[in-house]
Amino acid sequence: MGAKTGVIAYSSSDTPLPRLLRTPARPDAAATAALIERSFPGWRISPAEPGTLFDDIRPPDDLAYATSFPGVDLICCAHFMLDHPSQLPAHLVAASEGRRLVLHAMHSVVDWLAFAVWEDGRLVRSLSLSPGNGIIENVGEPYPFELPYWNGEHPVPPTPDEPDEEPYPLPFHPLELGEDALRELLGFTIEGTVEPGDVDAEEVELLGFTVIDPDGPTPEERRAEFEALVARMGEPRIFRPQPDGSLKEVGWDDLG
Repeated sequence: MGAKTGVIAYSSSDTPLPRLLRTPARPDAAATAALIERSFPGWRISPAEPGTLFDDIRPPDDLAYATSFPGVDLICCAHFMLDHPSQLPAHLVAASEGRRLVLHAMHSVVDWLAFAVWEDGRLVRSLSLSPGNGIIENVGEPYPFELPYWNGEHPVPPTPDEPDEEPYPLPFHPLELGEDALRELLGFTIEGTVEPGDVDAEEVELLGFTVIDPDGPTPEERRAEFEALVARMGEPRIFRPQPDGSLKEVGWDDLG
């Protein structure tokens, strides 16, 4: 799986997001820009290229994609990928007064999932877990779609060619639950099986914005840090397995 998400969405408490997103309106430009300004107070914000919910649900660090139309405010941004969703900044939670707020974050590199739901500003469910860190946060009662996972109905099978590997440290794969949570809470999936009635995330248009935290490193500073890290790593080394099971370092010329 290559799933990555970082999204928050507000909707009317009496109208589920999946229903609203099935017939999305085009983003209201003024309302969407105001949504970004409210959500990133004091940040340096400028327009960027537009996108779609499918392609841009987890944009690079300095970008945010958003839409605002009747009944829905939605923002995709890496800054919402919190290990503890309950620590979502207070001004974002306060904006959910009288509405429902959904957060969904997922990263396949570490099999990490987090999602949370607030009703009228009150946190009713938050879950964050990964095989490396176990259950990081577990607040509120599980939703019905979670129960088969907690009841052991979706175990992670062992790798066929590694019979001696340790069992997966969680009773289910976080990304599998993450796709179900994405469908149940937002109405679509990134890598799950498309089902009748799913929202077509490619049809949900988003406006793009550059968002720079004035108290954080600049893009140039981050780029320099990355380049310094690459330089410290040195040239890549290549190893080939030998008949006795050992590894032998080879050069680029030996790869032919």
